[in-house]
Amino acid sequence: MTDKPSAPPPPAMGILERRRIEAEIIKPLYEEMKAAFGAEAAKGVIERAVKKAAIAQAKSFASQEKAAPSLDSFEALQPLWRREDALAIRPVRRDAENLDFDVTRCRYAELYHAMGLGEIGHLLSCNRDASFIEGYAPGIEMTRTQTIMQGATHCDFKYRAKPVR
Repeated sequence: MTDKPSAPPPPAMGILERRRIEAEIIKPLYEEMKAAFGAEAAKGVIERAVKKAAIAQAKSFASQEKAAPSLDSFEALQPLWRREDALAIRPVRRDAENLDFDVTRCRYAELYHAMGLGEIGHLLSCNRDASFIEGYAPGIEMTRTQTIMQGATHCDFKYRAKPVR
């Protein structure tokens, strides 16, 4: 018998399914906002709301870590996003300061396009990535120059642990 606390159980629902349900709710709201305020204003509302939600979710994840969030703990979370074969990943670089990988298939992008939400799919999904890492571990920065959602052949993720000063 051990007194070690156990890790929280994985969510019962995969993130891909959660995003599908969220998109079903967001789609009619987005259409109404577009009609009332115009596409750019509606996109702005979606962008701001999703960023805030991603940061809040990340802070919740970070608060469950036993130590300060790091590249290692962030990498350990990645199966949550890959669940349901949601992402095909090609590793590029992994060392103490770098976690780089390409996403070569993104079922999130496929989902949003199939739902007729391609014009805001990047706001609903891709938009979350940099915001999540900002809320999870401010000592890690993310760069990405392209996404499948916006027509590229792959998404190029690069995470860097900022030097400690």
